[in-house]
Amino acid sequence: MLSQTYVTRRSTGVSFTRGRNTVRHTRKSLGSISQIIIVGLITLVFGLIYVAEGTRATGFDYEISAVESEITEMTARRDDLAVEKARLTSVAAAKNSTVAAAMEDAVVTGYATE
Repeated sequence: MLSQTYVTRRSTGVSFTRGRNTVRHTRKSLGSISQIIIVGLITLVFGLIYVAEGTRATGFDYEISAVESEITEMTARRDDLAVEKARLTSVAAAKNSTVAAAMEDAVVTGYATE
């Protein structure tokens, strides 16, 4: 049961005498339905914040994945260019070597048939 308090309007004392105006105050509180609605709204707000942060983290994950795939592609391209450089370097070294200069050009003389 709600507790009621009596307060006088004219004096600050507690005495109740004849001819004085007194006012009865009742404590106000929220009902059970209001409390359930407030708890539901708070839960909804926290849920929306949780989902928003999860979505943002997923977006960062996609960005990191894109950067990692770009790094992988660039690494493969660097390796291909290293192989091409080695091939061109070996061809140039073979042309300038003394052993290659002393060799004769190859000539096709014929094919063996059985």
